[in-house]
Amino acid sequence: MSDGTQSPGAPIADASARAGRGGPADGTTGRDAVVVGGGLAGITAALALADAGVRVTLLEGRPRLGGLAFSFRRGDLTVDNGQHVYLRCCTAYRWFLDRIEGSALAPLQDRLDVPVVDVAKPEGRRLGRLRRDALPVPLHLGRGLATYPHLSLADRARVGRAALALKALDLTDPALDTQDFGTWLTAHGQSARAVEALWDLVGVATLNAVAGDASLALAAMVFKTGLLSDPGAADIGWARVPLGELHDRLARKALDSAGVRTEVRTRVTSLSRNENGSWSVEVPGETLHADAVVLAVPQRETHDLLPAGALDAPERLLALGTAPILNVHVVYDRKVLAAPFLAALGTPLQWVFDRTDASGLREGQYLAVSQSAAQDEIDAPVAVLRERYLPELERLLPAARGAGVQDFFVTRERTATFAPAPGAGRFRPGARTEAPGLYLAGAWTATGWPATMESAVRSGVSAADAALGALGRSRDRLPEFFGEAA
Repeated sequence: MSDGTQSPGAPIADASARAGRGGPADGTTGRDAVVVGGGLAGITAALALADAGVRVTLLEGRPRLGGLAFSFRRGDLTVDNGQHVYLRCCTAYRWFLDRIEGSALAPLQDRLDVPVVDVAKPEGRRLGRLRRDALPVPLHLGRGLATYPHLSLADRARVGRAALALKALDLTDPALDTQDFGTWLTAHGQSARAVEALWDLVGVATLNAVAGDASLALAAMVFKTGLLSDPGAADIGWARVPLGELHDRLARKALDSAGVRTEVRTRVTSLSRNENGSWSVEVPGETLHADAVVLAVPQRETHDLLPAGALDAPERLLALGTAPILNVHVVYDRKVLAAPFLAALGTPLQWVFDRTDASGLREGQYLAVSQSAAQDEIDAPVAVLRERYLPELERLLPAARGAGVQDFFVTRERTATFAPAPGAGRFRPGARTEAPGLYLAGAWTATGWPATMESAVRSGVSAADAALGALGRSRDRLPEFFGEAA
């Protein structure tokens, strides 16, 4: 097995043989696949295909797996490019963690409990909590909403009525995707304060857009599934180790065990379909041949690699916009945050996480600030962001006011997700293309979910399912969550 450390452009030793150079000699089909892209979608597709007995080669242009959920070194620290969380309702990502034997490293809360601090009041910061009880839906949120101090009594009552109206929406209705969530909330009596303190508090982090910029279809899916489907659906999980431990090291170990050949630093330059129905995949210095290809790369890269006729309107991939996420990283010389994370109101800060233990920091505290829908700041200089965010952290965390800042840096994902704007659904293709043997995967494809780790994993399974069906291979080993209604 390759350790994936060959230089860019180097020939892939034995890869053509494993991927079926020239197609299977015995005339059988359905034995070989190439997966392009080593993010969660590509890893998932490769594992699902390999589990069904297909020989798989996974190609990734970067020197690591994990896509947009990865880690890197900064001095003595191991840093995640951004803070990623999942919910108990994310059955696909939970399957993925189980499949790579990583569930214990990214545990879920026993019960939803989110500390929310409001620093806008003249009298000072005020702490509230969003939490649930072990009661049936929707009673599980009743006490938490009734005692949530950041909403007035009237707002709490109106929130409850809006939640019931949201629960009644039919997610299969295509008209929902033409409307924006903010207008719907206003029509259902939600005040600007309720949007800020509840709907956007959750929605911005999951959709990467404020309510007025988000498709009602995607917002309804998030809130119906996360808050109104099962009492424990919104319990939060996150990695207690660097993301690279999960999405690179453990994922690569699982791929190796499944017999997948994984090659990093190997960028695909073109795809073409052969006269015999097989596919040729060009990489620098080598041509791979396979019966099926899964493209699991971002939409622009997919557009550039698609052969003519693979999609009826390939330009739609470019019409699907993107949205950025900014992450601010601060290392203090002492502990300034007692909770593992908190959400903030009355400040530009959104969510703050303690990443001290995961990063390997031995003294002080390392905080990661996740700023979604960051269009206005994604290109701001570090000095400007430092001047803005350090005082805001001092407002939010009184202990930070006397603490020394040992490091301050930012990570920027300018195209972190697709833009979940009204009408985005019509630009999201399914797993199948018009070209036999070519399939698409990625969080941006038509999974019914916003661009999350859950969506990425679901897309990988969908692509593998489509490929296995066409190859005549059994789909019995696909994960149990597959086929669940959104």
